[in-house]
Amino acid sequence: MTRLLFLLLLCATFDPASAMGETAPCPIRRAAAASPYVWLLCDRKDLFVSADEGLTWQTRHVPFDVKFRAITFLDSRRGFIAGDGGTLLATEDGAETWRQVPLPTRENLTAIHFVGDLGWLAGWSGVILHSADGGKTWEQQQSGTRQGLDGIFFVDTDHGWAVGWNAAMLRTSDGGRTWEKVSVPKSVFSLDSVYFRDVKSGWAVGFGGQILRSRDGGLTWQEQASPLRDWLKSIVFDNSGRGWIASDNALLVSEDGETWTPIPVAGPVFVGQVLAVKDSVWAIGQFGVLKQAGRDHNFTALATLPVAGREGGPS
Repeated sequence: MTRLLFLLLLCATFDPASAMGETAPCPIRRAAAASPYVWLLCDRKDLFVSADEGLTWQTRHVPFDVKFRAITFLDSRRGFIAGDGGTLLATEDGAETWRQVPLPTRENLTAIHFVGDLGWLAGWSGVILHSADGGKTWEQQQSGTRQGLDGIFFVDTDHGWAVGWNAAMLRTSDGGRTWEKVSVPKSVFSLDSVYFRDVKSGWAVGFGGQILRSRDGGLTWQEQASPLRDWLKSIVFDNSGRGWIASDNALLVSEDGETWTPIPVAGPVFVGQVLAVKDSVWAIGQFGVLKQAGRDHNFTALATLPVAGREGGPS
């Protein structure tokens, strides 16, 4: 209920068009990377792709008018975007064309994850779907919960975790054939993102600045000290082993996964995702994209995003 009231208040008081200005061509929902490409997913109809780490961009139109919430690419050509009403679209030519994939659900889909050709989708009402053939066909798995799920992550083909509303936390050790509910500290609210570095060591983040830590494969969780009380929406570890967490107007970084340091973000970017791209980290905001490289903690805004209605590099 707290999460719903927050969303209603935000929608009533915030004007996306005025905040977006010239920083982004659309409200950016999520992003994906598969060398050498990066894709930015708008919440409706459009996708932007770069083959040169953000120097130039091209527009790809998506021929379905639904709200999109998740994107992933298995390689430079095969990708998926998922969204409301049980919509899943697939491409086999790098986002040039899309086809709809039949699914056994009409629930809104919020997260997608692949390990090789094995894939999982998560969404509202506790829905979890699984594909064993590279996303061609999907079947429903029994999650054991009716809570909405916002994040799903697998470290290999067997060990996975899903998180969501009202402190929902699930784990599996058999590829999702069975899912187990896991207890979290009583003070925990909704969770948005989960990440494991191996089958034992993981983190989950969510509403109110919550950071949870597990050292036993997600059987038990402990709260970590958080320097923010904002909504934490995404967590990832880069190639050097540093952890990154996204919130609306700040990032958190950790060298050891135990202590977290805030990094302010300039402007109303509303960061919703942190994405590892080769040796850099990108902060994907609804109204802009920030990029970091090397060991530096500084992020710079991508000035090359296309203006709405145009393609290419800097305007």
